[in-house]
Amino acid sequence: MSDLNDKQSLYPPDWLEVESLDLDAQGVAHRPDGKVVFIDGALPFEWVTANTHRKKNNWEQASLTAVHRESPQRVRPGCPHFGLHSGACGGCKMQHLHVGAQVAVKQRVLEDNLWHLGKVKAETLLRPIEGPAWGYRYRARLSVRHVIKKGTVLVGFHERKSRYVADMEVCPVLPPHVSAMLMPLRALIAAMDARDTCPQIELASGDSVTALVLRHLEPLSSDDLARLRAFAAEHGVQWWLQSKGPDTVKLLDEGGAQLSYALPEFGITMPFKPTDFTQVNPHINRVLVSRALRLLEVQNNERVIDWFCGLGNFTLPLATQAREVLGIEGSETLVARSRENYESNQAQMPAGRALAATDFVARNLFEMTPEMLVADGVADKWLVDPPREGAFALAKALADLEQARIGAEGAGPLPAGAEGWTPPQRIVYVSCNPATLARDAGLLVHLAGYRCTAAGMVNMFPHTAHVESMAVFERA
Repeated sequence: MSDLNDKQSLYPPDWLEVESLDLDAQGVAHRPDGKVVFIDGALPFEWVTANTHRKKNNWEQASLTAVHRESPQRVRPGCPHFGLHSGACGGCKMQHLHVGAQVAVKQRVLEDNLWHLGKVKAETLLRPIEGPAWGYRYRARLSVRHVIKKGTVLVGFHERKSRYVADMEVCPVLPPHVSAMLMPLRALIAAMDARDTCPQIELASGDSVTALVLRHLEPLSSDDLARLRAFAAEHGVQWWLQSKGPDTVKLLDEGGAQLSYALPEFGITMPFKPTDFTQVNPHINRVLVSRALRLLEVQNNERVIDWFCGLGNFTLPLATQAREVLGIEGSETLVARSRENYESNQAQMPAGRALAATDFVARNLFEMTPEMLVADGVADKWLVDPPREGAFALAKALADLEQARIGAEGAGPLPAGAEGWTPPQRIVYVSCNPATLARDAGLLVHLAGYRCTAAGMVNMFPHTAHVESMAVFERA
């Protein structure tokens, strides 16, 4: 603390030195008495003044008021709606930080989480996966609000820390043709009879089709349907309508091109519906799949299980390399869709090439047990790609089997049929939450008999604080 006090004496007493950035992209500083101050808009190595708006015993929350010594990593934001000002869009948090520095911050977040939460340190740090920083967001949920007081309709993301919709005219993280559509969309909704009962437009863009899902709380008039068709013809989009839950989503007009994305390295095309889960960033997804399979090193005599397989984003590429693949997913609907995708791709494989025998099953992966794990059979390799909640039950079942096998104190007996069962030699874990990855890594390393041989971040969401990552586990 003496060093901080020495530095502080060189500057006015209300200046703060920003030391680091937290996971919410807030600058972290300390007062001379050691109290932590989180500062919106401040960057590491800056000297700033800030306005405190929330105080606790050990920390304060503050907003940046002035930068007295600027970080060399500070850049001019690429979007006019980004900032700390009233009405600023809350979709991005890091546009003021150089994209290379964003990657470094996220890599550090991953390392810190692995160590502090899981007591795990990767033997090798993988090169971060990066891609375009702008125009990358092919999936988005845009709020719609008819603001009578302003006499306008707003379409976009919410304001920072607010339930209000930001007054956005452009959005540079959306594909350029979608960003250019924001103002026409506002005009379209404003002209509709249902302008007050259409709260949301969901964007799902494929390689050649841009789908827009309009949530409508009341039936649409024939005039409104005509307006949607005219908009579709002018802007080259495909309208889908959603009257209630996701299962009510349907095409406005049947026919037309199918929504899909390609994984050309593997000769795979993935059709999907606009409400299906697909990665936000297709450029990164291609690299992600390629690296995951390269790290898994699947051989043509091996059986692989793809846990949380979804539509088959990893399963179908795996089927181009393995002897046999099992895809397991929690949703019966997604399992049916993945089977359709498998059959469609199998039918299109060139002569002399065929996808490996692949099965898909639905199962609640948050209630996995050692018995269920054994029942799924022996696999040489695993690919694990869970949602934000992680794969705790799966990792724990694997750990329980290992503890029973070695006769650890307090461990239960091996389940029936487990005598000939062996754990996978290698696991590649793709994560969208570094905290749950770290928790599961702790189980795998400390209780399930694995080493964490590699880990690295994936910049799926540039300019946001969201951290995607990948880790590799090998039998010790």
